[in-house]
Amino acid sequence: MEDKSMTLTEHLEALRRVLIVSIIALVIATVAVYFGFRAQLLELILRPLKSLGINPVFITPWEAFFTTIKISFVAAIFLALPVILWEVWSFILPALHSHERRLVYMVMPASILLFFGGIIFGYLVVFPAAIRFLLVSASEGFTPLISISRYFSFLTMFVLPFGLIFQLPLVIMLLTHLGLVTPRFLAKNRKYAVLLIFILAAVLTPTPDMISQTLMALPVIALYEVSIWISYLVRRKREERAEEESI
Repeated sequence: MEDKSMTLTEHLEALRRVLIVSIIALVIATVAVYFGFRAQLLELILRPLKSLGINPVFITPWEAFFTTIKISFVAAIFLALPVILWEVWSFILPALHSHERRLVYMVMPASILLFFGGIIFGYLVVFPAAIRFLLVSASEGFTPLISISRYFSFLTMFVLPFGLIFQLPLVIMLLTHLGLVTPRFLAKNRKYAVLLIFILAAVLTPTPDMISQTLMALPVIALYEVSIWISYLVRRKREERAEEESI
């Protein structure tokens, strides 16, 4: 392979280029977001809070400014993601075999779609219900005074686990491909999986209410059922390939 003939210095130089290009892309994207559509971004982020008639506050003179920078940077990560992934892919591509490249071609787009799908689901469906419960139902008689930085940190910690936990079908697919799990095993241990999913939902959801935890657990249970079928298809394809090679 071409990559295997590269010296350590050449590897480090290639890695340095990946880091530099990725950082430049992040800086440009952050500036573009901040000066281009930070107002629209803030409106989107604050919509669940303002729908309850609550406006965030800032405690220190610099809190609002630095929080806006932080929001712009987080949005810039997603905006610059194609460039970053391209650079990383270009770096590792020469070291992969053809079958490994095919696997990455298949898994990476699906992983990105599931990640964004999980975040969108968490923000649109679960987060409004959680914020309403915390600020209305569970805080009756109190006046909320929420700083913008704390609100954004809470929002980030709340929706990010959805993007990660929505990777379950890909994890199951890879485990099946490696021969570590089977469709029968997954179906037989469904009740334990459901229990584990609810435990993970309770741990990953930064709120104590059962509504948010249930809203996180239910789509993951659905993904687990889908994963059983994916595991079945992967297993059958694996067995067919083994039969063809044995002929």
